[in-house]
Amino acid sequence: MTVSRRQLVCGAPVVLGAPWLLSACTAGNDAESYESVVGRTWRVGPMQGLHGAALHTELVRYATLAPSSHNTQCWKFAFEDAAISILPDFTRRCPAVDPDDHHLFVSLGCAAENLIQAASAHGLQGEASFDAARDAVRVTLEPAPPVQTPLFKAIVERQSTRGEYDGKSLTTDELVLLERAGSSNGVRLMLLTERKAIEDVLDYVVQGNTAQMNDPAFVAELKAWIRFSGRDAVRLGDGLFAASSGNPVLPAWLGGRMFSLFFTPKSENDKYAKHLRSSAGVAVFVGRAADKASWVDVGRAYERFALQSAALGIRNAFVNQPVEVASLRPQFASSLGLGALRPDLVVRFGRGPRLPASLRRPVQAVLV
Repeated sequence: MTVSRRQLVCGAPVVLGAPWLLSACTAGNDAESYESVVGRTWRVGPMQGLHGAALHTELVRYATLAPSSHNTQCWKFAFEDAAISILPDFTRRCPAVDPDDHHLFVSLGCAAENLIQAASAHGLQGEASFDAARDAVRVTLEPAPPVQTPLFKAIVERQSTRGEYDGKSLTTDELVLLERAGSSNGVRLMLLTERKAIEDVLDYVVQGNTAQMNDPAFVAELKAWIRFSGRDAVRLGDGLFAASSGNPVLPAWLGGRMFSLFFTPKSENDKYAKHLRSSAGVAVFVGRAADKASWVDVGRAYERFALQSAALGIRNAFVNQPVEVASLRPQFASSLGLGALRPDLVVRFGRGPRLPASLRRPVQAVLV
């Protein structure tokens, strides 16, 4: 969720034609280590017997399971007597793809929503507010009867699934639930399910992707956050693990070379055409203003949408190119009838297979 919608191409025609290479690059020790870490990361924790700092630590663990741009995990958490603050970690920003830190603050909103859902399940009512003086999201916590919502239960199931879906439509009831979860007083959700509307979005995705692929700074930044091997994914606990995008696991040195050889505008555009045309629809999130507080609200709304999707067995993934390329964004907004409003996120959704989970850094690494 990551918030990033990228995946490694890895030169499928070459790699898939060399079974010996695949077996050599998926060493059993790496795979076993990765799976064991996945199990610890995406576990359901204890629901009783936690108090004070131990309870706050568990709430932060759930918060860190939220998506973030390139899975950078661009957040820090500070404990207070009856609150937890979520602060931006600007050392993990992505200036090429996210020069105004839009995705960074959306990521903070995603983490805040997870924290609030987890707090409710543990007998605390969370209320979020934006502290402009610190650029932080402050979540106050008050005792309340414990409520395990379907959204809380879906936290450990949610993922940004960067693969093809089954191309089937969702039911009206499912679309209503998704729209209800992803909307709020400050966030408008547009669900596009007609084939023509999806093709129109694809056209903007291709334009945006082509522009980004021709930007060396963007390509270098993306490559820096890809984890080609299970060993590197486990060691660093962040970034975009190749297997999570349905690609072969490779040694870092080989993965870097394959990336440079086969990560091309045509291969990426062809991939996104397949992905969007296999989707049931596209969701566009629009905040009330182009400021940090609104971006946090957009993140909270998207995370509710993503959790509701997971609860229904529906996958989703970002296709944010139309809003990431600044010169393209106004045209995309105009095509949607948004006028001067800024479209914040573009997300495709539908049913499809689950892919390997991404990892997270330990909670102690994000506490201040």
